[in-house]
Parts: sequence; structure tokens; C-alpha cells
Amino acid sequence: MDSTSIELVSSTVSSVKVDGTTIKISFEPAIIIKTMTGSVERTRWWQNGELIFDGVSDENLNQLPALPASCEGGDIGENIYTYRDMIPVPLESVGRAHCSLKIAGSEVPLIVQAEAVTLVLKDVAKYIEHLRPE
Repeated sequence: MDSTSIELVSSTVSSVKVDGTTIKISFEPAIIIKTMTGSVERTRWWQNGELIFDGVSDENLNQLPALPASCEGGDIGENIYTYRDMIPVPLESVGRAHCSLKIAGSEVPLIVQAEAVTLVLKDVAKYIEHLRPE
């Protein structure tokens, strides 16, 4: 099965915008890994996008780190699933949603808890390289 995911490690968190009960975490760029069925090779791409959390209560957002900064990994959760160091593409879910991202230069992770999460990618993905097994 073909799969596409954002690789959190090496993606850049450019901003976090809070608007009422919505939080938008912008990745500029997000590093995307694509895998094709039957191929041992994968490809790396870049594309800008936003991870949008809706239904966030004020007490769920901790201190914001200085941005832009590299993401050093973390967890993205939707309902019963937790994705470690990656975001599946596409991602749109209603129900329990959360993230805990490690941001370079910050000792405190970026933590959000919400009632829904959506990943919105902008423009078209740009090719970087092939990843061949060694």
C-alpha cells in the first residue's frame, strides 16, 4: 500500500497561532516521506502545511517556544492512535486529539489537547531525493 507521512524530526515549526479555541501549528517546511507499493526505495519531499486543532481549552496550551525552530520529534494523537515522530497524510479526525512536540532550543514540549485535528498541506510537494536502502 502506498503511504505518505510527515517526518517530524527535521521538519520546521514556523509558528503557532491561537484563535479562540483553535490552534494552528505551521510547518514551513514539513518533510514528507512517500513510499510506493512494491518498491524498496522511498522518496523525500518538502511542503508547507498546518496542523489545526479545534476545541482547545485555554489551560491545555503550555508556554510557547521561540519560533521558527526545528522539530526534534514527538507524538501526534487522534482518538486511540498515537503517531510517534510522524503525521500520517491525510489526517482529519474528530474526537480526542493531542500533540506533544519537542522543539529545538526549548526544554518544555509544545503540548495541545483538543476535540479535533486536521492536517492541511499547501501548494504542491517539492521533490528532494530518493532514499535507497543500504
